[in-house]
Amino acid sequence: MKKMLRFAVLVLVVLGVAAGAGLWKVRQLADSKITVKEETIFTLKQGTGRIALGKQLYDEKIITRPRVFQWLLRAEPELANFKAGTYRLTPEMTVRDALRLLASGKEAQFPLRLVEGMRLSDWLKQLHDAPHIKHTLPDANYETVAKAVGIDNPQWVEGWFWPDTWSYTAHTTDVTILKRAHARMVKAVDEAWEGRAPGLPYKDKNQLVTMASIIEKETAVASERDRVASVFINRLRIGMRLQTDPTVIYGMGETYNGNITRKDLETPTPYNTYVISGLPPGPIAMPGQASLTAAAHPAKTSYLYFVADGKGGHAFTTNLSSHNQAVQAYLKSLKGKNEK
Repeated sequence: MKKMLRFAVLVLVVLGVAAGAGLWKVRQLADSKITVKEETIFTLKQGTGRIALGKQLYDEKIITRPRVFQWLLRAEPELANFKAGTYRLTPEMTVRDALRLLASGKEAQFPLRLVEGMRLSDWLKQLHDAPHIKHTLPDANYETVAKAVGIDNPQWVEGWFWPDTWSYTAHTTDVTILKRAHARMVKAVDEAWEGRAPGLPYKDKNQLVTMASIIEKETAVASERDRVASVFINRLRIGMRLQTDPTVIYGMGETYNGNITRKDLETPTPYNTYVISGLPPGPIAMPGQASLTAAAHPAKTSYLYFVADGKGGHAFTTNLSSHNQAVQAYLKSLKGKNEK
């Protein structure tokens, strides 16, 4: 009887030691860092179970000891409530931190910077190349985009998306991002239109956006945008052609090679403001808030001309004689720079 009692005690001791060792291994794994050396994107598919998760983490070299990992999920069952999604794992995370992230459902956010002054065609290329986006647009035609986004007038496609850094999760569709950008632009245009200065020569909101897009392409200096706007507004009021190079470039489309010739200035297109009177039929780029504000609130000036001043900004003048002098001054500054 005594021998059997001693044996039972010994078994219990051995089991206790084994359990203690197992618990130590579980805690050691839970508190250890995941084995990634840099930020890693991890995608967990719908329906993945505990064993499959452990195998995937082990196969992708994120954890070691997959068997102990299963013990951890049993010891701390709250960590086993993981959710499908795409997550960002970092080297400082412990295994427990990683499992808490998977249980939180807080998926990785990816940034997409859509810059003001670019065309929709440029943005569509960025969308196509951005990681983890689900592509649903069959092509890059503006008519296709208009239909997908819900824009009734295809001419109200260019210029009608808000430039910003847009965050998205994996498998977000390209159309979803475009709808968000369009809705934000519509809101900004509505606000600019409602608060615009009285007496501006715009027939509709699209003309306001068109003017803003021209301002966006003409200057990157925030402090002079309202003066650039005043030049074009003054010209519209007296029936003078806008004669702005960015509209010519837009009208040239894919034939533009970085240079504008006299022939280009004389070749009619709907956007060539050296040939047509008034505003072109639609925007030529995506304007930002500063350009929208300038288009809605141009400075009150008598300026009819402006030209680069060689210092990053522009010289503004009220008559052709002064403008020609400003042009000569600019050419002289260019010559001086080239001779250095």
